[in-house]
Amino acid sequence: MDLSQLRYFREIVRLGSMTAAARALGVSQPRLSVAVRQLEEHLESTLLLRHRGGVSPTETGLELLRHADEVFAVLDRATARIAGLEHELVGRFVLGCHESLGAYFLPRFMPELLRGAPEVTLKLHNATSARVRQAVIEREVHFGLIVNPRPHPELVMTPLFTDAVDFFVAADDPVVTVPLADDDAVGPEFYGPDHCATLDEEAARARLRDGPLIFAGRVHQCRELLESLTERGATPTRLLSCGDFELVKSLALAGVGVAILPRRIAAYNAPTRLRRLHAALPNFPDQIVLVYRADQPKTRAARFVKDAIINSGHEMPSVGVTAAE
Repeated sequence: MDLSQLRYFREIVRLGSMTAAARALGVSQPRLSVAVRQLEEHLESTLLLRHRGGVSPTETGLELLRHADEVFAVLDRATARIAGLEHELVGRFVLGCHESLGAYFLPRFMPELLRGAPEVTLKLHNATSARVRQAVIEREVHFGLIVNPRPHPELVMTPLFTDAVDFFVAADDPVVTVPLADDDAVGPEFYGPDHCATLDEEAARARLRDGPLIFAGRVHQCRELLESLTERGATPTRLLSCGDFELVKSLALAGVGVAILPRRIAAYNAPTRLRRLHAALPNFPDQIVLVYRADQPKTRAARFVKDAIINSGHEMPSVGVTAAE
């Protein structure tokens, strides 16, 4: 049984005539007769009664007609739904990103997106960059915001903005000797050499050695910075490994010790309360990238969400770092 057979059958019953149905459908009458015969053989039942005035459905024919009407009603709804997805701002999307990255980026872009597309539904998927990338590959996530991604042949990667992982201390830490002016705000200059906590590199190294150094142990940028400290003879005497950047930041704000943090995470909701320790210390440049599958359906809503993410990313204020720093 196929849809063309059902469509022919419906038209024959509607018009009550094989000849009229053939004319309306633009097919030959023998073709209709073959289609009806195949249906009857498949269902092992007589569907139409032939008489001088044309044809009329049997009881089983009427039952098939009811189901055929339901089938075509479902197909009509599916067609309308697909047309809506293709051309209207309607859809459901999963957006994946690390919690800390999402904490400062998502509030910038989501309110405008949800106002501009009220019928678009977003679900958030929080995980590490590596897991978000894999979730995009496996089609569990539509759009991923990840840091320093590895290329993949099935993914489109669009750079959004830059960041850098640095050493920070609380603004009231004893090592801080460079005051800030009342109008100083977080921006490119805030992370420059003249605005660091101290201009004395040896004092900064001594502060690192005293520790404790607070860091997210599972983040490879932190591990690489620790190795750089060892090479420079500034290994901290005390290390405090945490699960994520949010806890690292909270402990740093409380004055527990020196923290390894991305600049943007250090800044959001706490501008100027964490100071970059010293410009001569190593830092790790980060590139934040939007990833999605190359074969993702290009519906209007998908394009809208993608463009909203890209526009918000490109509008992120500078924190004084490029991918090549």
